[in-house]
Amino acid sequence: MQLRVGQIVEDTEAEGPGRRFAVWVQGCTLACPGCCNPHLFNSRGGDLVEVSALLARVAAVEGLEGLSVLGGEPFQQAPAVGELCAGAHALGLSVMVFSGYTLAELQAMAAPLEHVDLLVDGRFDAGRLDTSRRWVGSTNQQLHLLTERGRADAPRFASPNTVEIRLTREQLTVNGWPAASQVVRRW
Repeated sequence: MQLRVGQIVEDTEAEGPGRRFAVWVQGCTLACPGCCNPHLFNSRGGDLVEVSALLARVAAVEGLEGLSVLGGEPFQQAPAVGELCAGAHALGLSVMVFSGYTLAELQAMAAPLEHVDLLVDGRFDAGRLDTSRRWVGSTNQQLHLLTERGRADAPRFASPNTVEIRLTREQLTVNGWPAASQVVRRW
């Protein structure tokens, strides 16, 4: 199965509790005004990647605690995201997903939540910025601790936010809050 991916950061502490492999999916029809990732709205951007190949990359990074799936909107590619989350669980990793859909909407859509430990849900509202909760963008969004493993990570949400900057020959990227998770410049 393939997943349309906009960005990958193989080892980050800015996108969820502990050291994580972060995958930003490409494509989002919700298009929340003020979203920090508008470059991920277009469902034709990014690259199609085999979920098995992504999981092999995840498995190759030593010392990871979890996988974070962001977007775009992950559940607009629900089958592939479900396979990715199940594979991460099989590797012994926690799974955190950021979705613009509410938990109730995801349940009504029968979204694959069985392998999600932590869910941040709800559309981003730029008029309601939230700087008091780590990894949550606006006050209307909720953090759902869906499993015992997710509940064990709850105290880590009180830590200060982190911003990471990476510079390679090809690009400068910034991820974490409050900075945008996007490519700042390609050359």
